Amino acid sequence: MKTAAPTALQRLMRLSLIAQITIGLILGIALALFAPGATQSVALLGDLFIAALKAVAPVLVFVLVAAAIANHKHGQPTHMRPVLMLYLLGTLAAALVAVLASFIWPTTLVLNAPQVGGTPPGGILAVLKNLLLSAVSNPLRALIEANFIGILAWAIGLGVALRHASPTTQKMLNDLSDAVSSIVHTVIRFAPLGIFGLVAATLGDSGLDALLGYGRVLLVIVGCMLFVALVVNPLFVFWKLRSNPYPLIFTCLRDSALTAFFTRSSAANIPINLALCRRMGLHEDTYAISIPLGATINMAGAAITITVMTLAAAHTLGIQVDLATALLLSVVASFAAAGVSGVAGGSLLLIPMATALFGISPDVAMQVVAIGFVISVVQDSAETALNSSTDVIFTAAACAAETGEPLNLDRS
Repeated sequence: MKTAAPTALQRLMRLSLIAQITIGLILGIALALFAPGATQSVALLGDLFIAALKAVAPVLVFVLVAAAIANHKHGQPTHMRPVLMLYLLGTLAAALVAVLASFIWPTTLVLNAPQVGGTPPGGILAVLKNLLLSAVSNPLRALIEANFIGILAWAIGLGVALRHASPTTQKMLNDLSDAVSSIVHTVIRFAPLGIFGLVAATLGDSGLDALLGYGRVLLVIVGCMLFVALVVNPLFVFWKLRSNPYPLIFTCLRDSALTAFFTRSSAANIPINLALCRRMGLHEDTYAISIPLGATINMAGAAITITVMTLAAAHTLGIQVDLATALLLSVVASFAAAGVSGVAGGSLLLIPMATALFGISPDVAMQVVAIGFVISVVQDSAETALNSSTDVIFTAAACAAETGEPLNLDRS
């Protein structure tokens, strides 16, 4: 008896998730090009996908971290120290790349942009204060507001407290972790539809024409991010693994950066990154902490944005920037970037803190922030893609270097 030939939908469902996302990407571009009036009608698909990721991410991180620590065997390494070192060095290197690019290709801005709302922090101490206060936030409030520093702090505390709990309690925590992970897996299966809606809505936005007026500064920012993604990060991976870094780099760009580019939120991409780490066979004790932590403090893209926009403002006002001050700016931008919230546009309100190094008035600085929001449709997407994919790259490189175990980079 002959079996029925599979339908087009069945053949589509048999494809890998990445292949399905690619199809969604292509269809979204086609819709924006040939039927731009219909893009807003599918935007709901993208909004629902981002909302689902943001909703499940805090619960996933809390349960996963608590379960990982509660079941951690004494003496088993977590490899967090090399991951944190890579986070620090990677962010600083990105800021230095931005300084160098801004000196080679100096850019200026037309400072007549409208004012924007928001209150920038008063300095590095204010950023650090906010981070410390976030760590001791009420746990329910931290979950509701997706405050991942607070979520991590409470999850670690609960996990440590449950280290000596009964095996039944620890098994229940593991079962809860598996259940939440299953929900996340279901949400991620809708990524092709979500990407389709996000791409169509983004490309159908009439505000894209406004980017032409700031094309040069946008090219410098995106160029720096591409250089970090394709040159600097591979150098760090090669330093740790002493092998060809690009299979890992391209896997993370394909599986993490692609979704982050359109969600424009490191926090929303946490479930995607956790699933990728699990697929690559990394130690859960490491990635359960390093991925949500990286979404908060590993911000190479943010360091680039802050540095380039600040130096562009200085060049516009005719302020001479010497090498020592530029190096100080890169350090300030790196620490400031660590305080960026994992949401769209999070790095822009830190620009006034950096421009204060050059005596630029707050009014002018907020005009620079406004320009940042104009170009954010591309800048923030590229920034988030770099930030989020780097979390997985550095976690994987540190784990593989410490354990010597091969990474599973299978495309399936």
